[in-house]
Amino acid sequence: MTARSVLVLNSGSSSVKYELLDPDSGTALADGIIERVADYGQALAAVFAALPSLDGLVAVGHRVVHGGRSFYRPTVIDDALVTKLDELAPLAPLHNPPALLGIAEARKMLPDLPHIAVFDTAFFHDLPAAAAEYAIDRDIAEQWHIRRYGFHGTSHRYVSEQAALFLKQPFSELNQIVLHLGNGASASAIRGGRAVDTSMGLTPMEGLVMGTRAGDIDPGIIMYLWRTAGMSVEDIETMLNRRSGVFGLGGEVDFRELHKRIETGDEAAQLAYDVYIHRLRKYVGAYLAVLCRTDVITFTAGVGENDAAVRRDALAGLAALGIELDEDLNSGADRGARRISAVGSPVAVLVIPTNEELAIARACVDLLAGAR
Repeated sequence: MTARSVLVLNSGSSSVKYELLDPDSGTALADGIIERVADYGQALAAVFAALPSLDGLVAVGHRVVHGGRSFYRPTVIDDALVTKLDELAPLAPLHNPPALLGIAEARKMLPDLPHIAVFDTAFFHDLPAAAAEYAIDRDIAEQWHIRRYGFHGTSHRYVSEQAALFLKQPFSELNQIVLHLGNGASASAIRGGRAVDTSMGLTPMEGLVMGTRAGDIDPGIIMYLWRTAGMSVEDIETMLNRRSGVFGLGGEVDFRELHKRIETGDEAAQLAYDVYIHRLRKYVGAYLAVLCRTDVITFTAGVGENDAAVRRDALAGLAALGIELDEDLNSGADRGARRISAVGSPVAVLVIPTNEELAIARACVDLLAGAR
């Protein structure tokens, strides 16, 4: 009997990432990325040509960044859903349009298979109103669907569930902080299995300092640059999305290169790192207060999983709050799921590799099983 598989696609503005997975074992059967995409039809054709086989393929899972208020469960894609997702494009202009292009081409190429949208915002759909709502005019917020949606939800859900399994404790009984630190970065506070706060908001621009995104800023900066500097809204948006964050301050996105420059005494690189860590510590402190009791803090994604210095500096000096790292464990060579907190630390500190593709694949087969 051929094992079943799910093809997971993440269509971005200039690339298509793909992974073919066995959702039962978690084994990746094939993966890769098609870069500098100009034509999504050609990109998807290259994806299918790279796959070893489509035997046993039961679904195609599509990562969709923004589901708005209405879409928060894995959903079978049809023409009506495509229309609704297109209407949401202004909420995620850099993410949803390329996802829709990838969906259109994949549906053409595999018309007889179910295509399923899994939404980045889903895990944060039920944020408490106090965390979800902005303190702006209620009528305007309602008319234009303005609220804090949160992103990286697939990763936050997967990692927090894996943390509970690692600790051999019920997911529903743990209070957790998850720090997803990649080029995009976000933090979440999870009480008893439910997200109660997250750092990203209406768009993925809010919150932590990121690779090229500013994160939290005074909104007055936008008006100031528009009125005084004569910058257009498009120029400001591009600057905040692509020329800010660690790159904007230090001219570098790769933290390995940033550390090398810091070691040579590069002041710009040091400032970028310091601002990044300062913001990260502020969110950790805020979420400790939101949760009242925190059982576990987990680092994940590229920087979170691999940069021992970031983990050390983010939590340094917090022993009085019950958080203490074991330096040897933190700097060790292990790259799997692991505990890096000191023996006796009241708050467990973990590193859990994220696997959004596997989470999407499993969400697809769960949906299909429920539909039967």
